Amino acid sequence: MKQLILHILAFFYQPFAKVMPFQTFRYIVCGGGNTAMDILLYSISYNFILHKEMVHLPFFTISPYMAAFLMAFVITFPTGFLLNKYIVFSESNLRGRVQLVRYFLLVAICFLFNVVFIKFFVEVCHFYPTVAKILTTILVVCFSYITQKKFTFKVKVQD
Repeated sequence: MKQLILHILAFFYQPFAKVMPFQTFRYIVCGGGNTAMDILLYSISYNFILHKEMVHLPFFTISPYMAAFLMAFVITFPTGFLLNKYIVFSESNLRGRVQLVRYFLLVAICFLFNVVFIKFFVEVCHFYPTVAKILTTILVVCFSYITQKKFTFKVKVQD
């Protein structure tokens, strides 16, 4: 499956070869696909599953836009890790569990950024939740790419 995905990406990469490295193209396509799935799942969860209503749990209540974020997150976390590990940053020579721990730390930071920015855009700026999610995603993706390349999936120099 990995080789098939890489061959398909290599085919579509040709027009972009002079503009960006193949790794950046892979990140844009894989990350973009996972992000599009995240936004789609968020929108479906918010509008059709939760019906824009508060989620009442035994000990607390969650706003529908935050619950939709959590619902999308449980699906896009593992897909994002697998795409980054095997397709985007496959040349990383760090151990898989190290990558997973670092990815989890990065995602935890991005998770906090998502919570803060979504709440800010919805509650302070009064943006529609899906627009808030898209704006938040743009900010978080920029931070995430740099961090993944330089920390999570870096290539360890061999002595």
